[in-house]
Amino acid sequence: MVLLVGQVWEYIVLGGWMMIPLVVCSILGIIFIIERAISYYRIKGDTAEIFSEVLASLRESDLRHSIEACEEYDHPVATTLKSGLLRYGKSHEEIEKAMESVALHEISKLEKGLWILATLANVTPLFGFLGTVVGMISAFSALAEVGLGEPQAVAAGISQALITTAAGLIIALPVQTAYNYFTNKVSNYSLDMETSASMLLETFNEVERQSTQSV
Repeated sequence: MVLLVGQVWEYIVLGGWMMIPLVVCSILGIIFIIERAISYYRIKGDTAEIFSEVLASLRESDLRHSIEACEEYDHPVATTLKSGLLRYGKSHEEIEKAMESVALHEISKLEKGLWILATLANVTPLFGFLGTVVGMISAFSALAEVGLGEPQAVAAGISQALITTAAGLIIALPVQTAYNYFTNKVSNYSLDMETSASMLLETFNEVERQSTQSV
């Protein structure tokens, strides 16, 4: 471990001053990946499980238990369904609008910080390529001064150019992968909220028809 850290530090030094923004990007990437992973891990419950419990209570005309069932889950679908249940008896347009508003708020919470990961994934390779340009300029400047008689002077600039390029790509790959994974999770949650909201409205219609027939 110590050997690995020492080798990484050596590459950072060899990469020159352009490694500073790359190191900053890597730290930010790690922080936001961990933060998003923890945030999604804390979401408890399964969409099918939540809706089946709510549906069972509604069919028994137990609205209060349906609301309490939603409160048991820290899940965007449960929060969306609760907003609709609290407005039961009002017009479907009002219920739908309320659930849509809550769903948008939940999606906003789920997407928090993802734009930073997207930016890092795009910017870090550019920093790496900029370091490549800086390194090549240094190499050709050394070549102009000492000629071909001292290849070591030219090699230092080329080494710097290759290190920054590699560092930019090494940082961007996991950040882009994490961003794609998190974006896919948000899309799935969004689809679950939309589907559950539509099914809740259909259930309201079904319950209202049963109440009318019983009367």
